[in-house]
Amino acid sequence: MSTLPPCPACQSVYTYEDGGGQYACPECAHEWPVQAAAPDAGRVWRDASGNLLQDGDTVTVIKDLKPKGSGGVIKQGTKVKNIRLVDADHDIDCKIDGFGAMSLKTEFVRKA
Repeated sequence: MSTLPPCPACQSVYTYEDGGGQYACPECAHEWPVQAAAPDAGRVWRDASGNLLQDGDTVTVIKDLKPKGSGGVIKQGTKVKNIRLVDADHDIDCKIDGFGAMSLKTEFVRKA
């Protein structure tokens, strides 16, 4: 049996999950989004396919990338090992063979 959070408006324990991704209270008719009820566990990083990423994962580049200031291209299919997730404009700090230290966006990688 799942435990749903009480209503934030009237503290009723008779809340239910609406089909539209919301909780609803039958006593006071208050509705609130499901993600607002979950405790904030920090930022979650996901790859282009929606898989959860963690520090130390290995990812594959899904598109040819031309880094600024570099003469080369990171080809599609390049494996990047031991990534580090950061809370910045580019989500991944890593080292790529032949290119060195670099930052990537999660939308251009897939978990290997």
